[in-house]
Amino acid sequence: MIDKGHTEAFTNFYTLYFKKLLLESDKYVKDIQVAEEIVQDVFVKIWERSVDLDQIQSLKSYLYRSVINSSINYVNRQKNLEHHHQKMATAFSEQDLEQLDEENELIVLLFSEIEKLPTKCREVFKLNRFERLKYREIAVALDISEKTVENHIANALKILKEAMLAKKANVSGLTNSRILSILFLF
Repeated sequence: MIDKGHTEAFTNFYTLYFKKLLLESDKYVKDIQVAEEIVQDVFVKIWERSVDLDQIQSLKSYLYRSVINSSINYVNRQKNLEHHHQKMATAFSEQDLEQLDEENELIVLLFSEIEKLPTKCREVFKLNRFERLKYREIAVALDISEKTVENHIANALKILKEAMLAKKANVSGLTNSRILSILFLF
Protein backbone atom coordinates (compact mmCIF):
# COMPACT_ATOMS: atom_id res chain seq x y z
CA MET A 1 0.00 0.00 0.00
CA ILE A 2 2.58 2.60 1.11
CA ASP A 3 6.02 1.98 -0.31
CA LYS A 4 8.93 4.32 0.18
CA GLY A 5 8.80 7.00 -2.47
CA HIS A 6 5.09 6.69 -3.32
CA THR A 7 4.12 10.12 -2.11
CA GLU A 8 0.62 10.09 -3.58
CA ALA A 9 -0.35 6.90 -1.74
CA PHE A 10 1.18 8.24 1.46
CA THR A 11 -0.64 11.58 1.07
CA ASN A 12 -3.96 9.77 0.66
CA PHE A 13 -3.17 7.61 3.69
CA TYR A 14 -2.23 10.73 5.70
CA THR A 15 -5.40 12.57 4.66
CA LEU A 16 -7.59 9.59 5.54
CA TYR A 17 -6.28 9.20 9.11
CA PHE A 18 -4.83 12.53 10.21
CA LYS A 19 -7.95 14.19 11.68
CA LYS A 20 -9.10 11.00 13.41
CA LEU A 21 -5.70 10.50 15.00
CA LEU A 22 -5.51 14.17 15.93
CA LEU A 23 -8.75 13.90 17.89
CA GLU A 24 -7.54 10.71 19.58
CA SER A 25 -4.28 12.31 20.66
CA ASP A 26 -6.05 15.44 21.89
CA LYS A 27 -8.12 13.28 24.28
CA TYR A 28 -4.88 12.57 26.15
CA VAL A 29 -2.74 15.68 25.79
CA LYS A 30 -5.55 18.25 25.84
CA ASP A 31 -3.61 20.57 23.57
CA ILE A 32 -4.43 20.51 19.87
CA GLN A 33 -1.02 21.82 18.78
CA VAL A 34 0.82 19.18 20.78
CA ALA A 35 -1.58 16.53 19.43
CA GLU A 36 -0.82 17.71 15.91
CA GLU A 37 2.93 17.35 16.49
CA ILE A 38 2.47 13.86 17.93
CA VAL A 39 0.40 12.69 14.96
CA GLN A 40 2.84 14.23 12.50
CA ASP A 41 5.73 12.49 14.26
CA VAL A 42 3.95 9.16 13.95
CA PHE A 43 3.42 9.72 10.23
CA VAL A 44 7.05 10.75 9.78
CA LYS A 45 8.19 7.55 11.49
CA ILE A 46 5.93 5.53 9.23
CA TRP A 47 7.26 7.30 6.14
CA GLU A 48 10.87 6.79 7.22
CA ARG A 49 10.29 3.12 8.10
CA SER A 50 7.75 2.22 5.43
CA VAL A 51 9.67 -0.96 4.65
CA ASP A 52 8.63 -2.34 8.07
CA LEU A 53 4.94 -1.85 7.27
CA ASP A 54 4.80 -5.23 5.56
CA GLN A 55 5.14 -6.86 8.97
CA ILE A 56 2.18 -4.96 10.47
CA GLN A 57 -1.09 -6.92 10.31
CA SER A 58 -3.45 -3.99 10.89
CA LEU A 59 -2.13 -0.60 9.88
CA LYS A 60 -5.13 1.14 11.43
CA SER A 61 -4.49 -0.52 14.82
CA TYR A 62 -0.80 0.27 14.53
CA LEU A 63 -1.56 3.95 13.85
CA TYR A 64 -3.95 4.34 16.76
CA ARG A 65 -1.69 2.44 19.15
CA SER A 66 1.32 4.56 18.09
CA VAL A 67 -0.56 7.83 18.56
CA ILE A 68 -2.03 6.76 21.90
CA ASN A 69 1.36 5.56 23.20
CA SER A 70 3.08 8.75 22.06
CA SER A 71 0.34 10.83 23.67
CA ILE A 72 0.59 8.95 26.96
CA ASN A 73 4.38 9.28 26.91
CA TYR A 74 4.03 13.02 26.37
CA VAL A 75 1.59 13.36 29.29
CA ASN A 76 3.89 11.33 31.55
CA ARG A 77 6.92 13.45 30.60
CA GLN A 78 4.95 16.62 31.34
CA LYS A 79 3.86 15.27 34.74
CA ASN A 80 7.43 14.30 35.59
CA LEU A 81 8.70 17.70 34.50
CA GLU A 82 6.03 19.49 36.53
CA HIS A 83 6.80 17.32 39.56
CA HIS A 84 10.51 18.08 39.19
CA HIS A 85 9.84 21.84 38.99
CA GLN A 86 7.62 21.74 42.06
CA LYS A 87 10.25 19.76 43.94
CA MET A 88 12.93 22.29 42.97
CA ALA A 89 10.73 25.23 43.97
CA THR A 90 10.02 23.81 47.42
CA ALA A 91 13.63 22.75 47.92
CA PHE A 92 14.71 26.38 48.18
CA SER A 93 14.13 27.75 51.63
CA GLU A 94 13.62 31.42 52.30
CA GLN A 95 17.16 31.53 53.65
CA ASP A 96 18.52 29.96 50.44
CA LEU A 97 16.70 32.55 48.36
CA GLU A 98 18.03 35.38 50.51
CA GLN A 99 21.55 34.03 50.18
CA LEU A 100 21.15 33.72 46.41
CA ASP A 101 19.81 37.26 46.24
CA GLU A 102 22.73 38.57 48.33
CA GLU A 103 25.26 36.77 46.15
CA ASN A 104 23.68 38.18 43.01
CA GLU A 105 23.78 41.65 44.55
CA LEU A 106 27.44 41.10 45.35
CA ILE A 107 28.17 40.01 41.78
CA VAL A 108 26.48 43.17 40.47
CA LEU A 109 28.69 45.22 42.81
CA LEU A 110 31.75 43.28 41.65
CA PHE A 111 31.02 44.04 38.00
CA SER A 112 30.56 47.69 38.90
CA GLU A 113 33.95 47.72 40.67
CA ILE A 114 35.64 45.96 37.73
CA GLU A 115 34.53 48.83 35.49
CA LYS A 116 36.22 51.29 37.88
CA LEU A 117 39.66 49.64 37.51
CA PRO A 118 42.34 51.55 35.60
CA THR A 119 41.94 51.02 31.86
CA LYS A 120 44.87 48.65 31.18
CA CYS A 121 44.33 46.79 34.45
CA ARG A 122 40.63 46.31 33.63
CA GLU A 123 41.44 45.12 30.12
CA VAL A 124 43.98 42.55 31.37
CA PHE A 125 41.64 41.39 34.15
CA LYS A 126 38.71 40.90 31.78
CA LEU A 127 40.84 39.00 29.27
CA ASN A 128 42.00 36.70 32.03
CA ARG A 129 38.75 36.21 33.94
CA PHE A 130 36.09 36.53 31.24
CA GLU A 131 37.90 35.40 28.11
CA ARG A 132 39.92 32.79 30.06
CA LEU A 133 43.16 33.77 28.35
CA LYS A 134 46.42 32.74 29.96
CA TYR A 135 49.00 35.29 30.99
CA ARG A 136 51.19 34.47 27.98
CA GLU A 137 48.24 34.90 25.56
CA ILE A 138 47.34 38.25 27.11
CA ALA A 139 50.96 39.39 26.95
CA VAL A 140 51.14 38.55 23.24
CA ALA A 141 47.74 40.11 22.47
CA LEU A 142 48.54 43.37 24.26
CA ASP A 143 52.24 43.41 23.44
CA ILE A 144 53.30 43.54 27.10
CA SER A 145 55.40 41.23 29.25
CA GLU A 146 53.94 38.33 31.21
CA LYS A 147 55.21 39.96 34.38
CA THR A 148 53.20 43.08 33.55
CA VAL A 149 50.11 40.92 33.05
CA GLU A 150 50.75 39.24 36.40
CA ASN A 151 51.13 42.65 38.08
CA HIS A 152 47.87 43.93 36.54
CA ILE A 153 45.97 40.84 37.74
CA ALA A 154 47.43 41.12 41.26
CA ASN A 155 46.64 44.84 41.35
CA ALA A 156 43.08 44.24 40.12
CA LEU A 157 42.46 41.57 42.74
CA LYS A 158 43.82 43.79 45.49
CA ILE A 159 41.66 46.75 44.43
CA LEU A 160 38.55 44.59 44.03
CA LYS A 161 39.07 42.84 47.36
CA GLU A 162 39.40 46.16 49.18
CA ALA A 163 36.39 47.66 47.40
CA MET A 164 34.20 44.62 48.03
CA LEU A 165 35.14 44.35 51.69
CA ALA A 166 34.40 48.06 52.09
CA LYS A 167 30.95 47.55 50.53
CA LYS A 168 30.24 44.48 52.64
CA ALA A 169 28.39 46.58 55.18
CA ASN A 170 25.83 47.47 52.50
CA VAL A 171 25.03 43.80 51.81
CA SER A 172 23.70 42.10 54.91
CA GLY A 173 24.74 38.60 55.86
CA LEU A 174 27.89 38.48 53.79
CA THR A 175 31.06 37.16 55.32
CA ASN A 176 34.58 37.93 54.19
CA SER A 177 35.00 34.35 53.01
CA ARG A 178 31.87 34.51 50.81
CA ILE A 179 33.04 37.79 49.30
CA LEU A 180 36.49 36.40 48.60
CA SER A 181 35.13 33.14 47.15
CA ILE A 182 32.92 35.07 44.72
CA LEU A 183 35.78 37.41 43.87
CA PHE A 184 38.18 34.57 43.07
CA LEU A 185 35.61 32.71 40.97
CA PHE A 186 36.03 35.46 38.44
